[in-house]
Amino acid sequence: MVVVDLGDIDACDCEPVAAALEQFTPLSEALRPGLHAFGARGPSRYFGGEQALAGLVAQASAEAAPSASRVGVGMADGLFAAGIAARTAPPGTSAARPAAVAGRHGAGLPASAAVLVVPPQRSRRFLAGLPVVSLADPVSPLHADGKASEALLDVLWRLGIRTLGDLAALSEADVLGRFGWPGLVAHRLACGLDDRPLQAEAAGEDAGVEAEIDPPADRIETVAFMARALADGMVSRLARDGLDCVSVGIEAESDSGHASRRRWRHELRFGAADVVDRVRWQLEGWYRSPERPTGPVTLIRLTPCVVSPADGRQLGMWGERSEADERAARAVARVQGLLGAEAVTVPRLAGGRRPADTGSRVPLHAAGAEASPKKAKGAKKAGKRTNAAEAPWPGRLPAPSPAVVLARPEPITVTDCGGAPVTVSGRGEASAPPQQLTDSTGRSRTVVAWAGPWPLDERWWRPSARRRQARFQLVLDDGSAHLCVLESGRWQREATYD
Repeated sequence: MVVVDLGDIDACDCEPVAAALEQFTPLSEALRPGLHAFGARGPSRYFGGEQALAGLVAQASAEAAPSASRVGVGMADGLFAAGIAARTAPPGTSAARPAAVAGRHGAGLPASAAVLVVPPQRSRRFLAGLPVVSLADPVSPLHADGKASEALLDVLWRLGIRTLGDLAALSEADVLGRFGWPGLVAHRLACGLDDRPLQAEAAGEDAGVEAEIDPPADRIETVAFMARALADGMVSRLARDGLDCVSVGIEAESDSGHASRRRWRHELRFGAADVVDRVRWQLEGWYRSPERPTGPVTLIRLTPCVVSPADGRQLGMWGERSEADERAARAVARVQGLLGAEAVTVPRLAGGRRPADTGSRVPLHAAGAEASPKKAKGAKKAGKRTNAAEAPWPGRLPAPSPAVVLARPEPITVTDCGGAPVTVSGRGEASAPPQQLTDSTGRSRTVVAWAGPWPLDERWWRPSARRRQARFQLVLDDGSAHLCVLESGRWQREATYD
């Protein structure tokens, strides 16, 4: 297998790389923007061997993506080992036969290119010394299930298994009996094998779905909305047949005669939302490439190129997804199609001592992996680690929480009965009771009740990041209540209570 890793490159910059790889094979697949893979057996024979092929792929990829800070090309028996080789390849030469590469291709490689070819039947030895956390690499099938991989890696580390070689030395039957499917996959990866080959099983010719877009769409989100309905139908039909889609072909055609065709691969299995993400990535790259269409998109086609037997999934005892949840998901998908994926946001709790740190709004698709409160409660009872939002934060203000948290705190002035600014001493004592609050517009209100100060001293061990605050709760004569802070001699209003 050959893996090309471009690092954290923008999705729109990956289209030239995908086009450049077509000169080596028509079956190149993208796992995500900046990560491409294809089988090496046929191309290596045509281009003069594995070393020659790796050097040519690195050079072509670096020329097609000049914005990439690093281009890594790895070659190994399996997809996982090749992906690790691409990430750990030293710049300029190959660790397998450095003299051959340097003499034939090393001089022509850009400084940002790195090549590492693992000889056949040596993948296990290559992986043996790597830390066990490498199993969470984006090219690993365990990466797609973050909760399972995190729990597995945590247990392996506590059992003293530090490297992939330690895991590979265990009996496969023992690992399967103790850890189940995630453990079996991890053991196979540590042994230099993959859970399935790159091309596992071709799907039938009639498995594809397509839709004509009328009127033609000139916005990516409109095409993505059409693709969501197609993806739902395709994934549901494959599920009824007991199959998972692991590689999907996406085609888009415009009324100007231009077309974009790419194959995408998933580390585990494609869901409808995963397919829609690939449609967005592909169209973004297409519209910014030299071969961009000059007209709106008229057709979208999805084809499951590679399928594998479905492993199934264990549902909750009482069912964790109701019909109402399905209706809500469809309604949200429609809003996203009309307004864009970033337009639908949900609150996400986080850890912190200030109201601005404990919550934020994130796009719905970015919050899909968040654990539900029931799951978090169950994990807490089982003795597992909880997230930052549930961890104790000494110094956090008690309930009730403010109803409105300002994105930008408002500068204010708080004075005592004599008109002097209220200050706080090093012992956390107020110089005088707050009497008057003046906002940024110059309007003043009388303070009828107050509480505090509650001192906050964070990161005292790091002078560059240290923060010292004194927090007050002030009730004004108009009935409003506010959370105000004094920091570095300046007063600010951070939040308002309902």
